[in-house]
Order: sequence, then C-alpha cells, then structure tokens
Amino acid sequence: MLIDEIKKANIEAMKARDVDARSAYSIVMSRYTELKTNGSGKEVGDQEVVSIILKFEKELLEEGEGYKKAGREAQYSSILRQIEALKPFKPQMMSEEEIRNIISSLEDKSMPSIMKYFKANYNGKCDMSLVNKIARAI
Repeated sequence: MLIDEIKKANIEAMKARDVDARSAYSIVMSRYTELKTNGSGKEVGDQEVVSIILKFEKELLEEGEGYKKAGREAQYSSILRQIEALKPFKPQMMSEEEIRNIISSLEDKSMPSIMKYFKANYNGKCDMSLVNKIARAI
C-alpha cells in the first residue's frame, strides 16, 4: 500500500535528518490515521491516500504563496522541498489532450455528466478544475 511506502520514506528522511520531508510525510500519515479512525468503518486505501496528498499539496502551495508575498524566502523554500518530497507518491496527472479526448468520446456532454464521469473514473489522476475548464470550452 501507498501509506506503507510513505512510512518507509519517513524513516529514511528521519535517518537523513531531512526536516522538510519528515514534516510532509508526518502530516500525510497523521491525516491517514485520522481518516482511518474516524469511526466510519470505511476501508482507507491508496485512492484516499492520494486524495490526502493532493489536498495537502494544494494547501502547501497556498501557504507557500503567502510566504513568497511576505518575502519569507526560507519558509517558501521549505514549502517547496515538502512538495518535492511528496512527488514520488502522486499519480501521473492526465494532460489536457487526454482529458479532451475522453470528453469528446462521451455520449452525454452535459457538465454534470462529464464531472460525474471523471470523478468516478479518474479521481486523483486529473485536475478537476482543468476538466471543468476544458468541458466549458467545448
């Protein structure tokens, strides 16, 4: 499972004294544990771990922009290193061309239908805001 790989990477980062990577991995593991023990009884798999990583990355990017605007370069570079540490655990995102091809192959090209299809079949493998933008352009 993906979470096991992250745990191993966390141990390696600990040995290497990589504070930024450890911070990123620890937060992902914490959110995984939180999701697993929230009482829903739902199985937490790789798809949920990918969702945690993508959401955390988005939060880091927003935080990094704040540091950049404030001129706090040390914190900004720390955020970038955390994002870099998470890259090996993210799936390959779909390109605009791939998204366009899938949308054009769909029978029902209504916005709700397109979004529902991508959410069900490609969740975590594509940027949903990009899907929305492309679907509106078609």
